[in-house]
Amino acid sequence: MAKIPIKPEEIFKEITDDFKKIFGEELLSVVLYGSGARGDYIPGKSDINFLIILTDTGIDDVGKAMETVTRWRKRHVAIPLFMTRDYVLSSLDSYPVEFLNMKRHYTLVFGEDILALLSFQPNDLRLQVERELKAKILHLRKGYLESEGREKRLREIIKASLTAFIALFNALLTLKQEVVPDTIREVIQAAAPVFGIDASVFMKCADVREGRDRLASAEIQALFHDYLQEVNRLCGFVDRLKTD
Repeated sequence: MAKIPIKPEEIFKEITDDFKKIFGEELLSVVLYGSGARGDYIPGKSDINFLIILTDTGIDDVGKAMETVTRWRKRHVAIPLFMTRDYVLSSLDSYPVEFLNMKRHYTLVFGEDILALLSFQPNDLRLQVERELKAKILHLRKGYLESEGREKRLREIIKASLTAFIALFNALLTLKQEVVPDTIREVIQAAAPVFGIDASVFMKCADVREGRDRLASAEIQALFHDYLQEVNRLCGFVDRLKTD
């Protein structure tokens, strides 16, 4: 059985050597991001996430990494994000939220520190947050109807969506030039007074996400209703937000 790392740094040398063997000088960077870089990695439950930066020639041969990627997945290493430097730099106006959150917590494992070079335009952040929020409202409504009120399904939707909302909170706090805390609960507490949302609703959703709640089926339905209301309220805040 493949050994699951207790700490992500245990595999840094091994995985870097693997990609060096495949790509040689076409490998520019290996970067750890996600839970492993934030400090909330849970062995056996969390995936380990890497960003791999290749040259233009290297990215054309990304298929050579297929066998290695498959082997590492057995050790809870997610399929890496393979990009070129130009792709990253040209995507900051399209995906600023993702790169902003990646930059907030990462570890340079090998090569060029490309994330240190990144900067973000406020209006690009606001536009993506608005677009993501409105899409997620539609997704939550659709999921609610499809669930037919079943507790298990509503729990799954809350768990899957909360992490995405925390990423949007981080971007909005950055836009407001507020300090962005490290943990999910701290982010919720920081965001609530700034955005005019009810922290207790998102805290209950965090309890659901972490399996800490003792809510009955009717209470989960009520929480989901409140969750949707707060997301709508947040969307109104973003609509009024000025970035000039």
